Amino acid sequence: MTSTSSITVPGHEGLIEQQLEGFDHTKLTPISIEAMSRQATINIGTIGHVAHGKSTVVKSLSGVRTVRFKTELERNITIKLGYANAKIYRCSNASCPRPACYQSHGSSHPDKFPCEQEECKEENAHMVVQRHVSFVDCPGHDILMATMLNGAAVMDAALLLVAGNETCPQPQTSEHLAAVEIMKLKNILILQNKIDLVKEAEAAAQYEQIRNFIQGTVADGAPIIPISAQLKYNIDMVCEYLCNKIPVPIRDFSSSPRLIVIRSFDVNKPGTEVDSLKGGIAGGSILQGVLKVGDEIEVRPGIITKDKAGRIQCAPIKSRIVTLHAENNDLKFAVPGGLIGVGTKIDPTLTRADRLVGQVLGHTNQLPEIYTELEISFFLLRRLLGVKTDGDKKGSKVKKLAKGEILMVNIGSTSTGGRVIATQNDLAKIVLTSPVCTMEGEKLALSRRVDKHWRLIGWGQIRRGVTLAIE
Repeated sequence: MTSTSSITVPGHEGLIEQQLEGFDHTKLTPISIEAMSRQATINIGTIGHVAHGKSTVVKSLSGVRTVRFKTELERNITIKLGYANAKIYRCSNASCPRPACYQSHGSSHPDKFPCEQEECKEENAHMVVQRHVSFVDCPGHDILMATMLNGAAVMDAALLLVAGNETCPQPQTSEHLAAVEIMKLKNILILQNKIDLVKEAEAAAQYEQIRNFIQGTVADGAPIIPISAQLKYNIDMVCEYLCNKIPVPIRDFSSSPRLIVIRSFDVNKPGTEVDSLKGGIAGGSILQGVLKVGDEIEVRPGIITKDKAGRIQCAPIKSRIVTLHAENNDLKFAVPGGLIGVGTKIDPTLTRADRLVGQVLGHTNQLPEIYTELEISFFLLRRLLGVKTDGDKKGSKVKKLAKGEILMVNIGSTSTGGRVIATQNDLAKIVLTSPVCTMEGEKLALSRRVDKHWRLIGWGQIRRGVTLAIE
């Protein structure tokens, strides 16, 4: 736990102004106040079955509604990945009662403000920011598993939501937990939500169900906190856990920056005059390195075309960073963690409607190779998760990979089709439908089409592959 004194800025009540002059990124850590004041530095996913309260938990912690699209509001489900940042504070008075000494507020909230507890007013105690967290709100619906996997690529920890008024596990509860296991996430907190809707005996019985369900999984031994996201019961306990039990991730600030694009859009309104046009925006999470305003950047694979012979060609998009944003906070530099909006000079037609999703952004000529064919070592699940058949309550068995079959491959924030051209034991060669910017050693998830839905069947690691010459 970081002591409050180590991140208190004397007399500073608002947000820290970032300076590029004399800036030394090697001295930054994910809990440096210079990095943490304006942007989130830790990513926490909310996972679980559809309608178990993932978006409501994020709203109660951050004050931000992640369901932003008309189709999502009408159907009351998350379809795209939602993002919201929250600052988590702790009172500087050691005798402030817990868990009330922990609070969470939105990203633009000051780094320090007076504590409202009676005993703390006399001490002139302040709430001081301890963590700045970005919540990755994943869809729970089975047909949106690919979107959930894209979000899992950037998570440092996860909140697994289980509704107190339903039996555990529900189909996507198992599927999401398996996906988190693939991503090697070890820090999981289980939230038993909607506790206000059930009697105490029912809640206690479900608590045991959850304990049995997580036995032998990556979540074995994870704390289970009963909450009501709607009424904000026990939300301060969640804040305390996020501060004390989830370790600060190890970040690489010195390598060449690499950002995986999870959203991209055009901010120009219809009818904007040519002189007033703004360049395209790429939103994503920085995996390593530091991006600064004014940096020359490149997006790979970029524009994908085919020549007359049908061979795929890639032309990376080159541009310059004009602005950097984390929610409503403007930045001069951005570090790993949280969702960063990168304002560029790219033609906005190339970034409109998430066209750059799955691409990688970084410094010119310093990004990984572009692959069209992968050789992977893989591991298949024993049974299909989230699918129940009449004769088999546990789900149907996963068949071996067959030569010629089509799979969906998730690498980072990329979802692409892949055709298996060879398989032997736990090795396979896959030709990708569209080229991917990745590197050897990168993890990937494999899904197969079952009953018109893509279902998670296993995961793998890239050993080598066929790369594409860049135009």
